[in-house]
Amino acid sequence: MGRQRKRVGAGEAAPLLRRDEKPPGVHFKEKKKKVDIGKVFINISIGLCVFSLVWFFYALYMRSSLAKRVATLHPSPRVLDKNSTSAQVSPERFWGSYRPQVYFGMKTRSPKSIVTGLMWMRQFSGADVNLRHTCEQGDQLQGYGWLMHDGLSFGVQEVRDKDFTLTTEFVKRPGGDHGGDWTWRITAKQHSSSHQTPVISLMFYAAADTQGSLEAHVEERNGLGSITGFSEELGHFKITFRKPVTGELANVKYACYNNLQTVTPGLERLTDIVKNSLSRRFVYSPPSGEKRHYIAVDTYKPPHQLHQQQADDPRKESDFLVHQVTVETPFQIEVLFESGSFRDRPNQLVGAAMTEELERRKAQFDARFERTFGLAGKGFSPPQVGFGKAALSNMLGGMGYFYGHSVVQSAYNEYPLLYPEGALFTAVPSRSFFPRGFLWDEGFHQLLLGRWDPQVTREATAHWLDLINAEGWIPREQILGDEARSKVPAEFVVQRNENANPPTLFLALQGLLEQHAATPGDTASLPFLRRLFPRLKTWFEWYNTTQAGPLPNSYRWRGRDKDTNLFLNPKTLTSGLDDYPRASHPSADERHVDLHCWMALASGVMSTVARLLGEPHGEYERTRQTLSDNGLLSALHWSERLGAFSDYGNHTQAVALQQEKVYVPPGQPRHHHHQAAARLVRSVRRAPKLQHVNALGYVSLFPFLLRLLDADSPKLEHVLRDMRDPDKLWTPYGLRSLSRTDPMYMKRNTEHDAPYWRGPIWININYLAVRALSHYGGVEGPYREKAAALYEELRTNIVDNVYRQYVETGYIWEQYNDSTGRGQGSHPFTGWSALTVLMMAEQY
Repeated sequence: MGRQRKRVGAGEAAPLLRRDEKPPGVHFKEKKKKVDIGKVFINISIGLCVFSLVWFFYALYMRSSLAKRVATLHPSPRVLDKNSTSAQVSPERFWGSYRPQVYFGMKTRSPKSIVTGLMWMRQFSGADVNLRHTCEQGDQLQGYGWLMHDGLSFGVQEVRDKDFTLTTEFVKRPGGDHGGDWTWRITAKQHSSSHQTPVISLMFYAAADTQGSLEAHVEERNGLGSITGFSEELGHFKITFRKPVTGELANVKYACYNNLQTVTPGLERLTDIVKNSLSRRFVYSPPSGEKRHYIAVDTYKPPHQLHQQQADDPRKESDFLVHQVTVETPFQIEVLFESGSFRDRPNQLVGAAMTEELERRKAQFDARFERTFGLAGKGFSPPQVGFGKAALSNMLGGMGYFYGHSVVQSAYNEYPLLYPEGALFTAVPSRSFFPRGFLWDEGFHQLLLGRWDPQVTREATAHWLDLINAEGWIPREQILGDEARSKVPAEFVVQRNENANPPTLFLALQGLLEQHAATPGDTASLPFLRRLFPRLKTWFEWYNTTQAGPLPNSYRWRGRDKDTNLFLNPKTLTSGLDDYPRASHPSADERHVDLHCWMALASGVMSTVARLLGEPHGEYERTRQTLSDNGLLSALHWSERLGAFSDYGNHTQAVALQQEKVYVPPGQPRHHHHQAAARLVRSVRRAPKLQHVNALGYVSLFPFLLRLLDADSPKLEHVLRDMRDPDKLWTPYGLRSLSRTDPMYMKRNTEHDAPYWRGPIWININYLAVRALSHYGGVEGPYREKAAALYEELRTNIVDNVYRQYVETGYIWEQYNDSTGRGQGSHPFTGWSALTVLMMAEQY
């Protein structure tokens, strides 16, 4: 039976509930409600946990993805095929003087080339070992540089040491499948002022860079008669060392011979290996003369510390062979490289055959130089024309081929990363001080090189754009390979992806576009531009987004120095103008007029390229028109107080460097603490505020320099007046970088940081000024005559001073003193200072 239910009969009242009891139905519903709220709470908690986990892993993924992005190359096809520099595709450019960091050496345009080079030292000088190899300002040579170099097939260089001159010449001969043959000729002559006849040791060497093998063939008296070798790119080859003579038909001179056969873990070690193999046990004993001990390579004995470093070095060791010849001046020595695949050579390229070929190449170079630049036709003297040839030749001889990793970092990386390995064919600013690629320098270099050989400009530009990453960023300083890295202070090695550099490659492209328009038969430019365009678009967009300013159509350089305590004015290395005065207190409110103008130029070039290729160009053209609008330029950057264009930011001029105040505990001598804390720090005497920076100098000129000002703009009159004012920018030697009336003029930025862009004269900006004056002096406008007169005066001043300093010092310089015109800074500096040639030729 089922369970009995209690019934309430008719007429019976339901039992009364106590006051604290609730009806059963109500009780049931409340309990159900409590259960529902708990479930909701649990579900929400689970959901939040799941969401947090998903977000956490998504954030990890995104951070990991963004961290990798800085070292991820652009996905579009490369501008240059991987084998574009090989002996099969480009045999005429395969071998070259592509080692600008050494006084004389050659290599191929390949990642792991067999390298050849020359070291030398003066014997019996009574001084320490004075080995010359890599270009060093500390060597204090009287001068060195290429007098002739066509960038392709031959070169003539003169090196003036203390009491003798070395002339290094090379000629290439095409043939075979591996880049052909070449011959070196080294000629040594005593200076007329020398009291003793110099005895010199030349050290010719060959080294493998992890690829290939070398074998020494020793003759009598320890000399190398030849080196034979093999590598994948060169096949079999032979290097022959000829005996020293005084001329082509003269007898062999007395000489002592030595050799070194060892290995090296890297090319940056070559100098140290030779230094640590030197011995004084050898005797120089000429037929007529006293016997003397001389210094020569013997057995490599690394010092203990270096030995330990080499033991820990994981790199593969490569063959390194040295042939030393010790001989009295005057003499001449030839070195012959012969490719094993060149089987039908008519003769050896030595002696009279070498001389004949060299003279033929010189004559061709002279004719081509005059045809290209026309300096003699403009009335320049033979020595001035020779200077022009040397300036061009030094830039061509300063072309380098580098291969390796950059070291990069983004905000998403805790530690720096290795960028993918890459190649770079580029000119270098200075063989002694900056023997590597710099992005903003290269655009100026190619203005000159593009006039001489547009193919060089196409290849160099393509190499730079092939290094772009997926974001559109190009590391601004290319330090590729151990040899290049050995010349760079550690703090400058890491490249950060928020940092730009002036996009001067657009200047070079502008030049190529003008040449293309003037050359109906040009068939090389359009295919090049078509392959370049996808990367060029991304590069332009990277600037347009990452360097955007606080207001629409304004721009701001990232990467300013953040330590405002030590710098009088925090540097802006990314702008290329380093210590040029910007806002005293870096902030996101800054607007930089020079970057605005660079972007106006870039958008104009992008518009032209896109139109030429049949690509959409409207957006680029609208950007160009907007950024070039003189009203917008004035609204963003014109300072009524300065009467000039200016940066804008959080700024005060009331700053100074002063001795840091140090707390001295009671009872301790004050002078002891004062000496221990001998450093300068910045003192701010008045709080900064948002305002124009009001520093008159190169930055103020940019709307004029890049020809953005309308020819009838009243602002142009202000610019021309300030340029010609000797109390501001004008000097007899060129335009100074900062007005003499500016509080920062020639002020140190730190106690160790001398003024750099705060007064000295720089040739690249002066070239832009002369170019702009030529433009405004040739178009209709109220200031045409004024611009034309200034053009003649400024061009003459610059050319005369750079030439005069070259004659007096033997060098073209990084910058020139605005008070005396004297060359200063690094030298030789035949990067953009060689643009003097274009000013001589009046080619803009």
